[in-house]
Amino acid sequence: MAGMVKEVSQANFEAALLENKVTLVDFWAPWCGPCRMVAPIVEAVAGEMKGQAGFAKVNVDENQQLAQKYGVMSIPTLVIFKDGAEAARLVGARGKADLLAALKEWV
Repeated sequence: MAGMVKEVSQANFEAALLENKVTLVDFWAPWCGPCRMVAPIVEAVAGEMKGQAGFAKVNVDENQQLAQKYGVMSIPTLVIFKDGAEAARLVGARGKADLLAALKEWV
């Protein structure tokens, strides 16, 4: 997932949230089939919403503390943060229309 979605870790997570008023974070893992299905959708939405929201991804295998902190129990989990605080959460694979609709509520 190169491009508009920034890979973040425990070290730079908080800073990534504060780069934009609204940020969508994709909690995922490389072995997760639905995560691999959602990745290009998140990239497409990131391209469409450039300048309106930030997009990040967190590998839960490499960043277990973040997954625990945000109560990520299953993946993919997409969390929308506004001003650094959780505003909405989508669990499971979602389509482009669902992601756009959820984000547009917060931008």
